[in-house]
Amino acid sequence: MENRGLLFIPDISGFSRFVNAVEIEHSRFIIQQLLEVLLRANDSGLQISEIEGDAILFYKFGAPAELPALYNQVAKMFRAFHQCLMTYDHRKICQCTACLSAVDLTLKVITHYGEFTPMSVQHFEKLFGKDVIVAHQLLKNDIPQHEYWLVTHDLHRQPAELTQWMQWQTSSKETERGDIRFSYTQLGPLMIDFLIPSIPQELAKTTHMLSVSRDYDVEIKTLCYTVLHFEFRPLWYVGIQTIDEVEHFLPGIGSHHRYVLANGTTARMSISSFVYDPEGKTIFSETNAKDQSSLCFVAEKTGDQTSRLTLELYFQPNMLRQVVFHRWGKKKQAQEFRLSLERLDPVVKAMVVPLEF
Repeated sequence: MENRGLLFIPDISGFSRFVNAVEIEHSRFIIQQLLEVLLRANDSGLQISEIEGDAILFYKFGAPAELPALYNQVAKMFRAFHQCLMTYDHRKICQCTACLSAVDLTLKVITHYGEFTPMSVQHFEKLFGKDVIVAHQLLKNDIPQHEYWLVTHDLHRQPAELTQWMQWQTSSKETERGDIRFSYTQLGPLMIDFLIPSIPQELAKTTHMLSVSRDYDVEIKTLCYTVLHFEFRPLWYVGIQTIDEVEHFLPGIGSHHRYVLANGTTARMSISSFVYDPEGKTIFSETNAKDQSSLCFVAEKTGDQTSRLTLELYFQPNMLRQVVFHRWGKKKQAQEFRLSLERLDPVVKAMVVPLEF
C-alpha cells in the first residue's frame, strides 16, 4: 500500500468574480486567511501537497482511514472555517462587496482513496496519478447543495451515519477512471450550536469627557471612507505623523495599530468598537493601550449631500484624572479637535470614493 492512500480536498467557494482592484485584493486576503485556518485545523497527520487557489490538496499514505476519524477532521475544519467567517463578519470595518459577502462563503470536502505517486518539489510533494485527477474531477458534480462531505466508495462503500442529523445520499460521476460512485452528506447542521462572537463594548464602561462637531458638504459615505481609512488620518488629524504596525491587512474590532506622533512619541491603539449605518450614525472608536482613553469618531448623515463628524473623548472612570483634565487639558484638546475637523474639510472634499465602498 505504499502508493495508495487518502486524498483529502477542502474547497472554498462563493466569491463572485470581482472586477475592481480593491475587491480582488480583499477577496484574495480573505481566502488566504481561511486557507491558513484550514491548515491549522489539520490534526490528523495529513500531508500538504499543494494549495490550489481556493482549495488545499492533502494526502496520507496507508490503509483507508476510519470514518469516525475522518468525520472528526472534516468537522473540525468546517467549524474553524465558519467560526473565522462569523468572527470577521462581526468585527469587520471595510464595507466593500468582498468583505460584506465573505460570510456567505461555503466549504465542501472531497475524500477519495486511490493510487498516486509523489514527486518532491521544494518543500511540497507534488502528486501524480489518475486518482489525483479523479479527486479533482469530483469537485464538479451534480450535488445541489454547496456545503457537504463527499466520500467515494473507494474509501468507504457504505458510510455509517455518525450523528443524528447525518444522512447519506449516493450519486456518481464519470471520471478519468470511469464511473465513480460516491456518498455525500450535508455539513450545515454542524453550525447549529455556533455562538455569535461577542464584540467588546468599551465605551459603555467609560466616562464621556469632550465632544466637538463639524458639518461637511459631502455625502455620508465619503466622510466615512475618509475617516475610517488609516492612510488618510495624518492628512487631517493634528499631531499624527503616521500610522504603522497595523496588525491586519483588513483591520477590525480588536486589531491593533500604532500612532507615530509629531512630538516623537508613539501610542499603541486598538479598534474598540464599530457600527456602520450610512443612513444614520457610523461609530468608530480607538482605545489607547497605555491609559485606556478612547477616541470616538461619530459620522452621521444630515442630508443627501451633507454630513457631520463628531470627535469624542472618553476616559476610564478616575475622578482625579477627570478633574485634572477639566481644569488643565480640556481647552487644549478641544482646540486640537476643532483644528483637526477644519483640516479634514479640504481632504474630504477632494476624496474619490471607490464604487465598491
